[in-house]
Amino acid sequence: MLELHPNILRKNGKEEFVVLPYEEFVAMQELLEDAEDLKLLREARQENAHEPGISLDEAKKRLAI
Repeated sequence: MLELHPNILRKNGKEEFVVLPYEEFVAMQELLEDAEDLKLLREARQENAHEPGISLDEAKKRLAI
């Protein structure tokens, strides 16, 4: 789990912005990208659920040049 150390900036007494250390920002960005990739993968698998699968050996044969 990512541990964050946010600094909250207030404007007129209301929480307005959050400032993170750069390393934490980059780590959070990578986690969000991974989550988006996983979402897209799950959607693609669901869309192609009716398609027959192939074995790893068959995939390797098809990709061999």
